[in-house]
Amino acid sequence: MNETSMETEKGRSEPNSSRTTIIVVAVIAALAIGGLFYLLMRQTSSVSSPQPRLAAALRPGMPEFDKYRAQVVLDEPEAEQAHSMLGGLTMTLQTTVRNFTGRTITGLEMRAAVLDHQSQPVKERTFVVIPTRQPELEPNKTLVVPIKLEGMKEEDDRANIKMEVTGLTLK
Repeated sequence: MNETSMETEKGRSEPNSSRTTIIVVAVIAALAIGGLFYLLMRQTSSVSSPQPRLAAALRPGMPEFDKYRAQVVLDEPEAEQAHSMLGGLTMTLQTTVRNFTGRTITGLEMRAAVLDHQSQPVKERTFVVIPTRQPELEPNKTLVVPIKLEGMKEEDDRANIKMEVTGLTLK
């Protein structure tokens, strides 16, 4: 073999090896960045934000609340579950609220919970339904209320669901 053919072979193999190195480094960098984003998203979804509260509402234990709460009828809640993009489980609890108070409901705060076999909450969320979803609920009218609960695991003990009124304001 002469020197010219050896240089040609050497010249051809160097670009291939540097191209392979660049591709490997790019793949490793992409995986590292993707892993970092995944961890940041998991941390963000697991940080619990403060539960919203309905200002100046009638609350459990108040005599007026107990009186009107009996006249705000909730249908038996139903649940749907789905897997989230980050690998967790999301459940949407839904019920129909019926206003038999004879007054317009101007504020409604509800709690949704997934319970384990000991009736302890696996995941719960309080949500201000009125005036957030709609401005008010007239007497003898109904409102469908879905509340989404995110961040559960497939292996969590999910035995029951519960939805309840936790705050109420009336006109």
